[in-house]
Amino acid sequence: MSSFFVRNARALATAGGAGVAAASAWYYGNQIVDARVGGARKMYPPRTCTRCLWTSVPLVVAFTLGFLTSSVHQRYVCTVRAAENLPLKPARKRFPPSADFPDLKKHNNIMASNLTPKIYAKLRDKATPAGYTLDQCIQTGVDNPGHPFIKTVGMVAGDEESYEVFADLFDAVIDERHGGYGPDDKHPTDLDWTKIRGGNFDDKYVLSSRVRTGRSIRGLSLPPACTRAERREVERVVSDALANLAGEFEGKYYPLGNMTEDEQQQLIDDHFLFDKPVSPLLTCAGMARDWPDARGIWHNSQKNFLVWVNEEDHTRVISMEKGGNMARVFQRFCSGLKQVEKQINDKGWEFMWNEHLGYVLTCPSNLGTGLRAGVHVKIPRVSKDPRFENILKVLRLQKRGTGGVDTAAVGGTFDISNADRLGKSEVQLVQIVIDGVDLLVRMEKELERGRSIDKLIPKGDTRGL
Repeated sequence: MSSFFVRNARALATAGGAGVAAASAWYYGNQIVDARVGGARKMYPPRTCTRCLWTSVPLVVAFTLGFLTSSVHQRYVCTVRAAENLPLKPARKRFPPSADFPDLKKHNNIMASNLTPKIYAKLRDKATPAGYTLDQCIQTGVDNPGHPFIKTVGMVAGDEESYEVFADLFDAVIDERHGGYGPDDKHPTDLDWTKIRGGNFDDKYVLSSRVRTGRSIRGLSLPPACTRAERREVERVVSDALANLAGEFEGKYYPLGNMTEDEQQQLIDDHFLFDKPVSPLLTCAGMARDWPDARGIWHNSQKNFLVWVNEEDHTRVISMEKGGNMARVFQRFCSGLKQVEKQINDKGWEFMWNEHLGYVLTCPSNLGTGLRAGVHVKIPRVSKDPRFENILKVLRLQKRGTGGVDTAAVGGTFDISNADRLGKSEVQLVQIVIDGVDLLVRMEKELERGRSIDKLIPKGDTRGL
């Protein structure tokens, strides 16, 4: 019973006012809170925040304001108190922040562009409630000065609270990475696939379509910082939820650590299997620890809806199919994602989300929707046009080879996807991809006929790209 009030305190307070809040408080005050903190289930006394053990608010007030589960307390009180009470390591007591400031003179990533000695001095000795520090956040950017093709982010979050405790740096990085997104901006979420217009392309040009996103389980540290127990708890929570899916989403979970050779070969043949991270951007962030412990892949029977568990994020949710029906892929994506979330909520868990950052993920580049809607499109003539790069920027699209980031296009076939993640909804981003790819295909057809595409060249803002 007590877990019901913990999960629904905010809704009860809103719906029933002070009477319901007081009743909830009376019951709760005579119980012990069974709270999930840092991936472990621990027994805490009543009148306590389930995240930072804050006890300063009277219980009835806490329920009335929804503090026990609300982002209000977590955003403005919980993480601040934890950061202020961090016990310093002996070395940190001995040396000032200036002696610890990293050498970033030859670096070309977003973190390095925004980290100043003043910010570092302010944040160095703080930590999240789970103990994650600024130095851990930026280590991947310190160890990896630059990237040959793109300006990487250069930092990661170890848990949901990282974005609050180290907001002085994260806010600047987010603003630059997402082309102007301020600390007071609010992110829209929209998974209503019926709002999509068009999206069924000619298979001659669009060879495959895919939509993916990430989701994180609230209360458990993210992959760069999680303990083995937390990682295994993520796997348990997610695999239990997936096991309850039905209909077109009924499927099977394959743990990487104990799949058979036949299962492994089939997943390789299907291009579903993800490997141990080898990129220093990921390994320096701690994402390859204990591999392949508690990692796995789930897919439905039709093999067009997948979930990766404990790769770069707690989960990666993917809808895909051959051909150019992006609208159908997005419909499946929205329906399946909602079912997965319902199953997780029914077990007493929830995804990390807030109105400012949207869905919270490990890398700041994926905040908001975490969505990447992409197609493999064959446009050999358009791609040779000297204006191609600028066309993509105006359309808010990005390209890569069909083998993924850092790969070259083969035969004029590119992986084209949305450039934005934060500040626009899922529906808006998918529509941007549909409209942009439609224009690229029209241009390709015109060039096949020997006609000019000058009148089709879009004009617009290219900031943030």
